[in-house]
Amino acid sequence: MNFINPKTDFAFKKIFGSIDSKDILISFLNALLYDGQSIIEDLEIIDPYSAPNISSLKDTYLDIKANITGNKIVIIEMQVLNVVAFDKRVVYNAAKTFSTQLKAGQGYSRLNPVIALTITDFQMFSQRNKVISRFTFADMQDLFVYPDHPLELVFVELPNFQKELAELETITDKWIYFMKQTNTLETVPESMGEVPEIQKAFRIANVANLSLEELEDLEKQQMFLEDQRGAILKGIEEGLQQGLQQGLQQGLQQGLQQGQVELILRQLDRRLGTISPENQSRIRQLSLEQLENLADAVLDFTSAAELTAWLQAQTLV
Repeated sequence: MNFINPKTDFAFKKIFGSIDSKDILISFLNALLYDGQSIIEDLEIIDPYSAPNISSLKDTYLDIKANITGNKIVIIEMQVLNVVAFDKRVVYNAAKTFSTQLKAGQGYSRLNPVIALTITDFQMFSQRNKVISRFTFADMQDLFVYPDHPLELVFVELPNFQKELAELETITDKWIYFMKQTNTLETVPESMGEVPEIQKAFRIANVANLSLEELEDLEKQQMFLEDQRGAILKGIEEGLQQGLQQGLQQGLQQGLQQGQVELILRQLDRRLGTISPENQSRIRQLSLEQLENLADAVLDFTSAAELTAWLQAQTLV
């Protein structure tokens, strides 16, 4: 048996966000948000690509959005690459989901709490080694928590999960292991198959159950991810080579900057088509701060002309 990688956008949505996946998503969320307790009894999956209520706001790109028990909204994002300003994007998506609930004339009492669950295939917080981290509003002196938890940020860092199959004890362990190791397995582990929802998730993830079109979509996503990884590594390698002559610290800085440039160029190429040599040259001359701003603006561009205008504006700053 071969299984698709649940960390890819296509696979994650297919396993957890399809019409037939409600029971899987309930089990998954109870495991990661509530330590396996059956707090969530029912949920409604919402189209993650629905248009925002305010046209001037940036588009929000999520994997899954759902209304859950307790009048709460959960937004879920699976992130494989640690792209520029990702930490800010998480907060932005959570705040936007909270603030755009109301229509004109509706009172603030109608606002429901929002939980942003982010699963990363990289270390989000290098200074800690926790698998699951939870954040909410709290007083900076005595840690008094803001009433009703209007916004919660929950992070699951897969690299920090080191348990082997024989060490899995809780349903939380099993779901995290599923996310991290499924594409490396050849059979469904007996201890995990005992959980009906996980058994069903494996069945959906079985490559044999995919259509030819789904297999092509999956292959394209995997190739794109590898291209992005390659662009980052190539940029770092080139910068380090230059740094042998100019100093290690400067080389690392150049490598990171070059990696960001290559990643942004690939994102622009996929969104707008081939980028002109002139605009490529302009992008390579941007500072780190400008590259960060460009990475944040990429998803707003709908034409090459908008990119050109943005780059021209940087020369006037």
